Amino acid sequence: MAVQTVFKRFEMKYLLSTEQKERILQAMAPHMKLDKYGRTTIRNIYFDTDDYLLIRRSIDKPAYKEKLRIRCYSKAESDTTVFVELKKKYDRVVYKRRISLPEAEAMDWLCGGNHCGKQTQISAEVDYFMDFYKTLHPTAFLSYQREAYYANDGSDFRVTFDDNILCRLEDISLKADAYGTPLLPAGKVLMEIKGAGGMPMWMAHVLSAEQIFKTSFSKYGTAYQTMIFPKLKDADTVRSQEVSINA
Repeated sequence: MAVQTVFKRFEMKYLLSTEQKERILQAMAPHMKLDKYGRTTIRNIYFDTDDYLLIRRSIDKPAYKEKLRIRCYSKAESDTTVFVELKKKYDRVVYKRRISLPEAEAMDWLCGGNHCGKQTQISAEVDYFMDFYKTLHPTAFLSYQREAYYANDGSDFRVTFDDNILCRLEDISLKADAYGTPLLPAGKVLMEIKGAGGMPMWMAHVLSAEQIFKTSFSKYGTAYQTMIFPKLKDADTVRSQEVSINA
């Protein structure tokens, strides 16, 4: 089966308790199945500028925002297939374009400045993105455990559950173990509903019955607000103190 490289869909996020997740799974049972991969650990490296321009813009909730990351679905080796993903969101619609490469080639491309081994429209878009933002480099490692479900009727409706969401700002490598600082409160699960069309009535009914409402939750955004920005603020404070002392 060919690997999907272009996505256009709506993505809605919900924070659940573990009990709510179980009740939603019960409602899903007649309509959806767990994909063949079961429960997987997804690893991501996020790229940003020296001044974290991409995530700062994203947090402001503009009509248009974009991000660049490398993703893999298992602990990587140099020859493991990973995905370089350019993800954009405009007017609530998510557009994702990705290209698959061995881990070593992907890192050489995005970090070393070497040309991508695959010359495609998507690689050209990534090249333009990197040239436009100039100082892009790895800024955060994010991992989480995911269960992904697909619709029995063959539609593109998808539901994913993410937990054990961890972030770290060092040892930023897809070859490393999944560890870091938790970004979700204990007992919470992030559910994402994805699809090009509307939400099935049965899902709308269970969300209404459980009083579960859509939320805005960005993994990388949360990492920036809780881990990155406090460090930047502390560094600015130290610099201000040093300037005051030396004045």
